[in-house]
Amino acid sequence: MGICPHRFGPAGKPIEFKGDLADIPAFLKSIGLNAMEYEAVRGVNIKKENAEVFGQKARENDVLLSLHGPYYINLASPEEKTVQASVRRIYESLRASHWMGAYAVVIHTGYYGDLNPSEAIRLAIKGYKEALEQAWSDGYVFPSVSPETTGKTTQIGTVEEVVKICLSLGKKCRPTVDWAHIYARTKGELIQKVDDVIKIIEYIESNLGKDAVSPLHTHFSKIEFGKGGEREHHTLEEELYGPSFDVVVKAYKEVGVTGTFISESPILEKDALLMKKICEDIY
Repeated sequence: MGICPHRFGPAGKPIEFKGDLADIPAFLKSIGLNAMEYEAVRGVNIKKENAEVFGQKARENDVLLSLHGPYYINLASPEEKTVQASVRRIYESLRASHWMGAYAVVIHTGYYGDLNPSEAIRLAIKGYKEALEQAWSDGYVFPSVSPETTGKTTQIGTVEEVVKICLSLGKKCRPTVDWAHIYARTKGELIQKVDDVIKIIEYIESNLGKDAVSPLHTHFSKIEFGKGGEREHHTLEEELYGPSFDVVVKAYKEVGVTGTFISESPILEKDALLMKKICEDIY
């Protein structure tokens, strides 16, 4: 068993934790985890003082924080009020992340609708720039915005699209790579082999530089898919579903990048710990 160089943690409050937000980092450290994604998926409702205390406790316990922004975002909507509400939600996510010291703000960019992908991406980039400029003008400069690879074919978020967005936004953009989403979106064609993962990592690094993969912000679980892509997340031990975590970790080891692995499994921290064990066995 080797030393695993990656960070692991849950998406949101651990299922076995009972207590206040500020006490979660100590709990995670006590069970052997060192990352967490704060879930603001139904709105950014955290107060400044609570975010600052949470962030301080995370730093004291060596827990790296990220934040997942609201699901109700569509930067390519034909409705201007929807776009402006989306920009506002990204701004609020950046502000809360700055307060708590979260390094990445994970965003589902939106939907193509009736637009062709290139036009949808153009509108998305415009909206991201507006949110970032507002955040920077108010002094919220710490976090990176982190567009996520998405699991449904109706959603903006192929690997290539995420990289294109980040190229347009510059250094304050880093991709969130959800390996389960890529697997579901391609109906299981990708993330079957170590080489599938290596090609994606190398594509990101060659386009966005070393910082984008130091660490590479990552979501993982097993996943069920249908004709349109993602259906439902599953646990690592459910053999009917993919992808294999072993495949992903072996690729990271081969190319020598570090990752922050956020468990989106239904059993959150339990599968984060299983990922860590698999990683230690491989390294």
